[in-house]
Amino acid sequence: MTATVRRVSQATACAVALALAPPVQAQGKSAGKGHKSSPPSSSALPVAAAGSGSSASPLSWLDDASLLSPGSMSLTVSAVRWSGTDLAETDFPVLNAAVGLTPRVQIGVSIPRIIGSGEAAGPASGFGTSYLSGKVALLSGESGVKVAVSPMVEILGEGAVQALPAGESRLQFGVPISLEIAQGPARVFASTGVFSRGAWFAGGGAGVQASPRVGVSASFTRAWASADSSGVTRDRRELSGGVSYSATPRMAVYGSLGRTIATTDENGAGTTVAGGVTFLLEPAGRRR
Repeated sequence: MTATVRRVSQATACAVALALAPPVQAQGKSAGKGHKSSPPSSSALPVAAAGSGSSASPLSWLDDASLLSPGSMSLTVSAVRWSGTDLAETDFPVLNAAVGLTPRVQIGVSIPRIIGSGEAAGPASGFGTSYLSGKVALLSGESGVKVAVSPMVEILGEGAVQALPAGESRLQFGVPISLEIAQGPARVFASTGVFSRGAWFAGGGAGVQASPRVGVSASFTRAWASADSSGVTRDRRELSGGVSYSATPRMAVYGSLGRTIATTDENGAGTTVAGGVTFLLEPAGRRR
């Protein structure tokens, strides 16, 4: 496998894990009103937005600790469909992009768009919560162990702003830290961190390059927060898995499936199906 194909495969394998988790912050008080289920865009828990994994790393607690090489750029376009007990939501397109600045630093952006359900009690259409992020390698050695931190700014969508207490800023901050251990075709990764609202998250998973073009991955994530002013405790757990395929040295596609466990309808219990395509652009002198 060439280095370029390997980078695309790793990026998309991590996208398989990331694409299963819903957006981070609530998208309006009215979303899901009158329904038993609460859609992902109404979740107040810090769970990852659909993304392009290690390439864009807008939300790195499900990410590995690898970075793009300087001058390289990745772009992932994906679609996510969540189905709860009595409500459903579709996000399309979900755009994630990243650029490698130095061997130890990259920047990224994540912008999801919610497709409205057409019913008054369902999610409203519009842009969801977006992210501007950095990614800094703290440890990157030949031993196969990598550690990275990804400070980020969360920019709440209009619906999310309506769900905030009066006077609270639409800008929030997160500091995930990620660990990756790679041995041959296999990788394990884990991340944890906190958002400025006091919600915590943790996740971990594994991926393997089953063939030069096919990668598979699986992950488990949890996000939780102490009781809010109304006495409601938030807790969401999700298992996910998927497969990626490198169609060309610089393009890969993926599909994924996730399901919450031990999670209430109010916290976004349901099934998520996702799919997308990742493109990798490299400086002309580096292409192979």
